[in-house]
Amino acid sequence: MCKLRRFRHIGRATTAGFRHKPMSATTSTSAYTHLTWQAVLDAHARIAPRIHRTPVLTSASFDAMTGARLFFKCENLQKTGSFKIRGASNAILSLSEEEAARGIVTQSSGNHGAAVACAAGWRGVPAFIVMPENAPRVKVRAIEAYGGKITFCEPKVSSRNEVCARIQSETGAVLVHPFDNDQIIAGQATAAKELLEEIPDLDAVFAPVSGGGLLSGTCLGAKGMRPAVLIFGCEPERADDAYRSLSSGTLQSLESSDTIADGLRASLAPRTFAILRDSVERILLASEEEIIAAMRTVWERMKIIIEPSSAVAVAPVLRSDAVANLELHARADGALPKLGVIFSGGNVDLSALPF
Repeated sequence: MCKLRRFRHIGRATTAGFRHKPMSATTSTSAYTHLTWQAVLDAHARIAPRIHRTPVLTSASFDAMTGARLFFKCENLQKTGSFKIRGASNAILSLSEEEAARGIVTQSSGNHGAAVACAAGWRGVPAFIVMPENAPRVKVRAIEAYGGKITFCEPKVSSRNEVCARIQSETGAVLVHPFDNDQIIAGQATAAKELLEEIPDLDAVFAPVSGGGLLSGTCLGAKGMRPAVLIFGCEPERADDAYRSLSSGTLQSLESSDTIADGLRASLAPRTFAILRDSVERILLASEEEIIAAMRTVWERMKIIIEPSSAVAVAPVLRSDAVANLELHARADGALPKLGVIFSGGNVDLSALPF
């Protein structure tokens, strides 16, 4: 059963949950490091010629099930099959010629690796991708198709870090971290920016969280457009380090996880933790059963393919009374709440479906 619980934020606890420092076009806080609204605008201008402006879809079936109006930002229809190309292309296109010529190295469960390999190809430089040995074969094949050079590691965070450091040392390649990187986060922010450009009066936005690059970017992109919008992170119960981190006020790690949402097995970094601590309303947890059910419902009702990590962003909203439990402010027009959901990707092994 999906859990909808408020955090006890150490040092700033209130009966209403987190207090926030909204991002605007003219202000930023130290929690955002160098990430200003201008950085998001620059990222969007840089990557727009290379990426898709993905559609925002609606579903009368989901509206009826939830008692809200849902707007789905379909990054499953993005180049390379996920939002990751936004951050990867921004980071790699921002490198100097000298830096890029050294090649790119990263660690990834799949989607970021494909995006890095694709963007490195645009620059004509090699991409070295460290992947856990249990990564879905469809994601391995995608990286290979984009020309990435894969090195497998144990399915543990420590092994990813160790092997990635070794490859970087051996090749001299530039590290483009999947989420602990300002250019990556600024690129990911463009998805929420586009969503709010199309639906400017959203009450809340839901995005999955793993290392926090997409959710951090969602905070920046959405609040840069509409400071009052609420941001909810969505996370598998079996990979709940973000929930534990924001509940305790201390960064928590996760060495490994067997959640079906293979793209959500990483842990927050200090950079992403700082942004989420300031701007996320809550982290909503979803069980494996709920993730699978949500994924199937999207396939059946919306006729689009999403991967389990995408399903995590909508699974919490499908629980009975979930929208009421969010405690959203009533809209001035008296209409149903308007909720944005970011579908992070659609790279799924069709030969190994869970239903």
